[in-house]
This record gives sequence, C-alpha cells and structure tokens, in this order.
Amino acid sequence: MDAGKGYTLPHLPYGYKALAPYISENQLTLHHQKHHQAYVTGANAILEKLDKARKDNADLDMKALLKELSFHLGGYRLHNLFWENLAPAGVGGGGIPKGELSEEIDAEFGTFERFKKEFTLTASGVEGSGWAVLTYCMNTRRLMMMQIEKHNVNIIPGFRILMVLDLWEHAYYLDYMNDRAKFIEAFWHLVNWDEVQARFVTHSKK
Repeated sequence: MDAGKGYTLPHLPYGYKALAPYISENQLTLHHQKHHQAYVTGANAILEKLDKARKDNADLDMKALLKELSFHLGGYRLHNLFWENLAPAGVGGGGIPKGELSEEIDAEFGTFERFKKEFTLTASGVEGSGWAVLTYCMNTRRLMMMQIEKHNVNIIPGFRILMVLDLWEHAYYLDYMNDRAKFIEAFWHLVNWDEVQARFVTHSKK
C-alpha cells in the first residue's frame, strides 16, 4: 500500500492519566493502544488485500471483505469521535451543555435531566457490544438517540453523530469489571460539551 493511503491511530487530545479517576491510566492506555489500534490495523490489512488483488487481477469475496472493512472503519471512526467528546473532569469535561445545544436539548427533551435520563437508558439498553449515540437528523432537524450494534450495524443514514459512548466491555472492564451502569454514570463527568456543541452547530447550520 502506498505511503499516506492508509489509516493511523490518532493521538489523544489529553494524557493517559487525565481522565482519572473515572477512566484510569491503565484502562485508557489499553483501550487506545490495543483496541483502537486493532481497528486501524484491520482496516489497513484489508486495503492491502484490495491493492494486491487489483495488482494481480485476482478475484475477491467482496461481500465478506467489505463487511469486515465496514466493521474496522466503524470502530476506527467511532473511537475517534469518542476520544474527542471526552475531556478531564472539571477541565472541559462534565457539567451541562451551554449555548445553542442547550437550547435545542430543552426544546426537544424539556430539560437536561430528561435528556440525560434518556441517553442513560439508551446506553443501558445496548445489547452486547455497541455504542450509545446522540445524533442530529438532517431531515427532521431534531436531536435523536441511537444505538449502534458492534460498530457498523443500525447506523441510520442521514443522521449526524454528535456524541458517542463506547459500551464494549473493552472500554471499562479494568475499572468497572462488568458494572456497565457505573461506567455510564462516570461518563457524565467526562463529556466535552464544547466539542458536542461544535458538532451540533456544524450540522444544524447546513
């Protein structure tokens, strides 16, 4: 594969110790360097297969290959969004949203507390490995919740992702073992509302 045509693991916008005590240094390091890296490696390996097959004029099982590519690229992209919508507690993370996003949450859900309750229930209801997502529907111009199964199933076209919460066990098992509810509770201390607000403004103005 030609240099510059693959995917690379992004740097975190904070240090590995920065999200403690809600996400420990060990948990964050493992999540980023092992699990996120695995999706980068997997996507690049498939691109190499495609390049080689085209060079050799060889046949491919495109259905299987593209499904696998979708899985790895979904994991790659969702993790990028996840890191960006987190920030150290009290230093950009936690609290409540402000500005246009806050107004839109109040208009759609009534109160921030109602919004928080619905997102928490969305996260708690994810079956197995998956994600809870706050989206903006470009058709109805409304904020909506969405569950993503694994990385690449049930993503609804036309929806723009504003905030994601990784609910695979690899996101929390060192810190919380199998207690997903405590991890979801911890997430609210780390939400980077400035980033979520910026995403909302970008998409709502289109």
